[in-house]
This record gives sequence, C-alpha cells and structure tokens, in this order.
Amino acid sequence: MARGKKEQELVFGLDIGTRSIVGTVGYRDGANFRVMAQYAKEHDTRAMLDGQIHDIGKVSETIRDVKTELEKQLEKKLKTVCIAAAGRVLRTVTTNVVHTYNSEREVTQEDIYALDTMGVEKAFEEFTASNDTDMQFYCVGYTAIRYYLNGYTISNLAGHKAKSIGVDLIATFLPDDVVDGLYKAVNGAGLQVANLTLEPIAAIQIAIPEKFRLLNLALVDVGAGTSDISITKEGTITAYGMIPVAGDSLTDIIVQNCLVEFDTAEMIKKSVGTCETIEYTDILGLPQTITSKQVTDMLAPAIANMTKQVADCIRELNGDKTVSAVFVVGGGGVIPGYTQALAKELDVDAPRVAIRGQEVMQNIDFDNENPMKDSTMVTPIGICLSYYEQNNNFMFVQFNDEQIKLYDNGKLLVVDAAIAAGFANEDLFPKRGKTVVYQLDGKTKMQRGLPGEAATITINRKEADIHTKITNGDKIVVKPSTVGEDAHITLEKLPELSEKIKIIVNDTEVLLDKFAMVNGVPQLTSYQIQNKDDIEIRGWYTVQQIAQLADIALDGTVTILVNDVPANSETKVYHDFTVKFVPRTEEDEQAENLKATEEWTEESEPAEEAGTDAGNEETTENPQEESSTTAQSNTNDCMVVMVNKQPIVMRGKDEYIFVDVFDYINFDLREAGGRNIITLLNGRQAQYMETLSEGDIIDIYWEN
Repeated sequence: MARGKKEQELVFGLDIGTRSIVGTVGYRDGANFRVMAQYAKEHDTRAMLDGQIHDIGKVSETIRDVKTELEKQLEKKLKTVCIAAAGRVLRTVTTNVVHTYNSEREVTQEDIYALDTMGVEKAFEEFTASNDTDMQFYCVGYTAIRYYLNGYTISNLAGHKAKSIGVDLIATFLPDDVVDGLYKAVNGAGLQVANLTLEPIAAIQIAIPEKFRLLNLALVDVGAGTSDISITKEGTITAYGMIPVAGDSLTDIIVQNCLVEFDTAEMIKKSVGTCETIEYTDILGLPQTITSKQVTDMLAPAIANMTKQVADCIRELNGDKTVSAVFVVGGGGVIPGYTQALAKELDVDAPRVAIRGQEVMQNIDFDNENPMKDSTMVTPIGICLSYYEQNNNFMFVQFNDEQIKLYDNGKLLVVDAAIAAGFANEDLFPKRGKTVVYQLDGKTKMQRGLPGEAATITINRKEADIHTKITNGDKIVVKPSTVGEDAHITLEKLPELSEKIKIIVNDTEVLLDKFAMVNGVPQLTSYQIQNKDDIEIRGWYTVQQIAQLADIALDGTVTILVNDVPANSETKVYHDFTVKFVPRTEEDEQAENLKATEEWTEESEPAEEAGTDAGNEETTENPQEESSTTAQSNTNDCMVVMVNKQPIVMRGKDEYIFVDVFDYINFDLREAGGRNIITLLNGRQAQYMETLSEGDIIDIYWEN
C-alpha cells in the first residue's frame, strides 16, 4: 500500500494484543469507514507478555490464521497490513519546526506531509541526543498538536497562502526490540507492513472524534498486557503514556486463587457480571463453582492498584491535574468495578468514566455478517484509519546478505542502507594509494597516489550507485572500493630539473643540466623520491666541474675568468655566466710575480718601520705566503647569490648582509607596488641585517 491511492483500496488492520489478535479489513468511503471483514483469535500459548512478543514463531502462526480466515471472507489475498505497537517503554518528544518559502505560495497536502516529516526527523534528533540508554529507538507515531500559518495558529493549513508554515508536533518512540519483534512476526505470516502506529493513537481515532478534543479528556486503552493512555485538550492530542499493568494481571490473580490454568482463569474473568455463578474445573480435575461477587471481591485490591497507576499517569501527562472525563476501551477495562475505581482515583463523577464501544462508531459501516461492535474493536478499526492519516512505516532490505531495518521517510538511498549496516564510508568511494610528501628547495611538495575503483553496487542484480533510491525488500550487494597505486615520482619528473643552465665557455654557448641533491647526496634523475626526502636543485656548477666537462686541465697553465673577473676552481658558475680559460704566458707570470712583490712590499713597509721603532724585532711572517694570500683575495672578492631566480654578483666587501642586495637589483622602495614587501631567504622570512652566504636563494617582491 502507498499514500495517494484511491480510498476504495482495502486496508488490513491488525491489533496484535497480549491475549488475542484481531484483524479488520475495510476501506474509507467518504467520511465513513466501511468494514468488510473481521476476525479475532486468541493465542494458543502465552506467546506475548505485557504487550511484548516473546515467541515470534507462535505469534506468526496466529497472525497467519487470522489472515487466512479474512481472506476466506473476502475471497481475496492480503499482502500488506497496518499494525500498532504497545507503549511498554514509550518515550515522547514534543518539538516545533518552521518552514519558510522563497515567496508566498498556496499550501498543499504534500507541503503539510513534508512539514510533519521535518518535525518527526527533528524530534528523532532531539531524542537521540538525550537517549541515555544503550537501546536504539524508532519513531512509531506522531501527532500534530497545532499548525502555524505565518506565525499564527490555524487548524488546517491546506489551501491557504503562506510565506511560512510551522507545526508543534509530539512524536512517540519505542525500542528496537519491540518494533523488530512486530515486523518479524508479521513477515513470518507472509505479510509486509504498510504502516506502523501507536495503539493509543489508533484508539483515539475512533474513541474521541476531533469535535470532542476541545475538552480535556483522557483515553485509556486497557489491553491484556498494557494500559495505553492519551490526553486531549484545546482541540488536539497533547500527550501519550502507558503503564505495564492491564487485564492479564487480573487473570493471574484468578489463576493463583482458583488453582486453574490461565485459559480457565480468563474464562472466569470474562464471565463476571454476566453469570451469577461460574462453574470451572481446577488443575486437579475437580469441578468447582464461584460467584461473580466472589471474583469481584478477589480482584478489587488489584483493580484499585491498577486504576491508581492509571490515574497517576493521567495527572502527570495532564500537568498534574485531573481531566474532565475518561473514555475506556479494550477488553481489560470491561471488568466490573474498573470504571468506578478509576473515577474515584481521579476524583471525578462516576458517570464521567465510561466504556466506549458501539456508541462511538457512528461513522463506521459494517458490511460483514455478525459484526463485532464492542470496545475491543475500537483499536483495530483505528489502526486501519491511521493508514490514511500518516505514513510511519519501516522497510527491510537485504544488504550484503544481512537484513537491515530502516525508517521509511520516502527518501531512502543506498548510502542510507550502507550506514545502517555499518558499512565503512571509505569503502564506498575510490581510495587513493599512499601519498609522498617531500621538501623541494625548502618548500613542501606532495605527490598523491592514484585513485582506485569505486564500490560496485547492484540492487536486485541491476547496476546502481550510492544515490539510487531503495524500496522494501530490495537486495543490495556492495563490493568495497579498491585502493589505487601508491605515488611514484622520480627526479626526472620534477619540472625544476627540466630547465637548462646556459653558460658561455671560451665564447661558446654550453647548455648544462641541473642536478639534484637528495638529503645532501647527489642522485641520478632516475632516483625515486621517498616520503620526507629533502631535495635541493643545484642551478650552478663549479669551475672545476666545467673544466672537467670541457676536458681542460686546471694545472696552473690557464687563467680562470668568471664574468671577466679572476676566479678559482671552486667558484660557482650560474645561468648566463661566462667562463674563460686563458692560457698563461711568460709575460703573465712575470707580471703576476711583479705585482705580488709590489703588494708584499707595500704590506711589509709599515711592519718594518714598526719593527725599527720597537727595537728592530724580527717578524715571523712568510713573504711568499702573504703574497699568495693577497693575490688570492684579490681574485676572490665577489659573492654570487640568486635573486628572483637571477644570479647577482656582489663585489667589494669581505662580508655581505641582506640589505646589500638592494644595491644590485632594480627595486624601488619609495614607490609602493602592493600592501607590503615580501623578503625571503632560502624560502623563509629574511632579516635585513643577517649575513649572506655564497649561493643563497633570495626572493623579493610586492604582495598584492
């Protein structure tokens, strides 16, 4: 069954009670509901206690018997059913939601249903946040207390134009084991659940029509295992509750006092008030008799205790106040003395606590033979009517051979089933191989692994994906996603190494490859980069290396010039530098020796004078060493650094600091080109007064 189908479609309602199962089939005909078939069957054993299913298989058998009998009456197969849960561990949440439209529009029934669904989802979130137990709960019913149109209360939103709509809503929750037991018992009888509601919600559909809900009333549905309670006032249902005491507790007293089996005790209880003397046989096989008055006196203390618990619950749900009147339905409430005792506990006049049965069924038409119209039929017919009011049902799907139960909000997807099944989220999406993280010239770089294959998903053997909608009974198979290949990168893949170094060697242009130092060790371009490697790209060669490449021997027979400045074998040569190896002549050697002698003489004269003044002390300096050192300093008085990826030769000082760079570059500090200047030294923030070293990498630019 599904919402939106025509009203004449048959609705099968099943009241799965502690003592019996009552089935009703009918359809809505305008304002009335037309009953086509009815059948009730008691459990052969005590398969249910206090509203809780204890033996799923036995309950399934009884459901199947009821279904088979109804099918005979209808001459039609029944496949789906509406059911109700008893509130043995009932929890309720009252919440408010508001939905605002982009522009004013007319409110439809679908808008109202969507608003109610939003309220249920919000209530579930609030309940989950406050749930202090290990049990998982499900929403089994809800009631809209009041609606709002543009912030003002209204009884019916449909057809009105609204900018915003809202609802105060009470949602009811029961533990998973209660809901799960009901579904399994129904499925075991060959039926699918079309709608699930709460028993007091179903009962109030019949027992307290909307026109009576302006009054502060209580409805008590006294079953065999539980007494379910609901409160109305100001035109709506305001609260739900329950106590786990009902008709079976009275039957158990008869069992103990009359020494009979449970079914015999149930017969005695039902005979009270209709027979003056009741005959029965005890468990010893002896015939016995008992009067209705004796049974009533026997049960009086238990009835007083039961009605006190009901009265206390009613006051708690009603703000610690009594109610104006109480309607009683269900088989457990017809025992003589029950309504009088409840009236006393609530401190209301006895006539204001009354059994409700046929008198509240004016809008129910019976087309079946010998219809049942007493108070035991209020809840079964109400279960049928709840189908038209709300769609609080669950669905079951098979996920990788495991049955999963989901709350059906009409929008369930494969991903929802996966989450409910505890399927790992990462197994739905492609997984990448391991990532390699490394340092390149002081900056962090990353090479991601390759993505694997996404999970393969089928629904009923047809290809699907995580966003495919699912329906009840679907068989979902998900094969986990795979892991891709780990990251793999070699030095030759680095774009920084693809650039060439151009130098001019003896007036000939030469292109040289850059090379990499990995963790301080030179590596071939085929080297595979490992995680946490520290890589430095060398954009320079020494004169010694260039000489080796050019097959030039540095044996003292040549003069080395770098950018036309005398240099030595360890001088670094960068992009666009010129290197000259000039053969040395005798004249060169004589000139160098003469220059060295002159420099030595100039340096030594002050020392001699000082020595004379001091008493002609001997000096320990070696003239040749001094000459050699001086000559070397004169040929190595420059420093090369890289500024904005260009080599800069700095000359004239023994030591250079960062601000000296501005003397060599075209960078106007007086004219702002952005918010502030970025100054980096080897990839970090530079200090203007810190000392520079040969080969330092400097970046200077305006930040926009």
